[in-house]
Amino acid sequence: MASSPDQNPNNRSVAAAANALTKPKKKTAGARLWMRFNRSGRSELVEWDKSAIIRHAAIPARDLRILGPVFSHSSNILAREKAMVVNLEFIKAIVTAEEVLLLDPLRQEVLPFVEQLRQQLPVKSQPKLLGASEDHEGEMQQQASSNGRQWLPVPEPAEALQSELPFEFQVLEIALEAVCTYLDSSVADLERGAYPVLDELARNVSTKNLEHVRSLKSNLTRLLARVQKVRDEIEHLLDDNEDMAQLYLTRKWLQNQQVEAHLGATTSNNLLSTSHSVRRLGSTRSESLVTSHYGDDNDVEDLEMLLDAYFMQLDGTRNKILSVREYIDDTEDYVNIQLDNHRNELIQLQLTLTIASFAIAVETMIAGAFGMNIPCKLYDMDGVFWPFVWSTSAICVLLFLLILAYARWKKLLGS
Repeated sequence: MASSPDQNPNNRSVAAAANALTKPKKKTAGARLWMRFNRSGRSELVEWDKSAIIRHAAIPARDLRILGPVFSHSSNILAREKAMVVNLEFIKAIVTAEEVLLLDPLRQEVLPFVEQLRQQLPVKSQPKLLGASEDHEGEMQQQASSNGRQWLPVPEPAEALQSELPFEFQVLEIALEAVCTYLDSSVADLERGAYPVLDELARNVSTKNLEHVRSLKSNLTRLLARVQKVRDEIEHLLDDNEDMAQLYLTRKWLQNQQVEAHLGATTSNNLLSTSHSVRRLGSTRSESLVTSHYGDDNDVEDLEMLLDAYFMQLDGTRNKILSVREYIDDTEDYVNIQLDNHRNELIQLQLTLTIASFAIAVETMIAGAFGMNIPCKLYDMDGVFWPFVWSTSAICVLLFLLILAYARWKKLLGS
């Protein structure tokens, strides 16, 4: 009896292979969208999970928690051995000496920063290996690629080395500029909306205006806290030269590459003829320039000037917020003075009415006493009613004026 096609092992294996090819690839659990920028400004979108980021950027797992939603409103600039973790407002990035990894690049707030990275990141020249001569450049490139070494961009002019910031500081500068611009615009919007509301409250104290001022104070407090966090983080870096030195990723990267290049050049120099010694002086000069520019581990002047400039800008933004808060406090004091004045007027009116009520109560008591059925000789006298009423009323008015004058004498009533 022949077996059915479904029972044939070959058919089942072919069907399983077809299902595997047509089955869509599942998205990795916990993967998030990142954008990679290299030195030349080229970018690509990737979806990596935490383990892939940790392997690629060589950072501890706790640094990824800083970039998570729990610390979304915190500000941190952390230096690691091969990377710099930047968490400034909406910018969450991992910067290395060769590239920058930007988290959630499609957010509305992050798009201007992405555009600035594409426009401002310079296009680097073709890299050269340290210590290689012009004639043997191709040979040394093959040796370096076979040894697994990377190529370094070494500009020849000394001015280019002195004027150009390292790649990680270029990214940091763009990030600080984007954050400061965003905070400045937020403060400007707050100022434009604050002064009309406060002026309206000063003219008319109402529940609606008070609610607007309460909302304004809440927004101002949150904005001040955000500016203060970024400012404090920059101030913390400025106060510690060691932390600033750790942020020089390109310098550490070049130092490591120079050690590898020196070890490779020691072997290759024994094989080179003396006729190429003059040409080798040019590359040696470039190496000495790089060493002099990046070799001093204690030289943090470039980063200090960069951070100090944005620290002053954030300090100015903070002063604007404090001036708005001071204006709010002055307006509240003015409103409280107005309310106290109205309250005093109400108290004076209440005191005046109380004195008048006392005088009327005295006259009412006299009228009530004569209204009783008690024998009295005044009842038998003709024409005594109206004189008695007018005299009693005059006495009560005089009593009212005397008590009112006493209250004014004691300054219980305004003049």
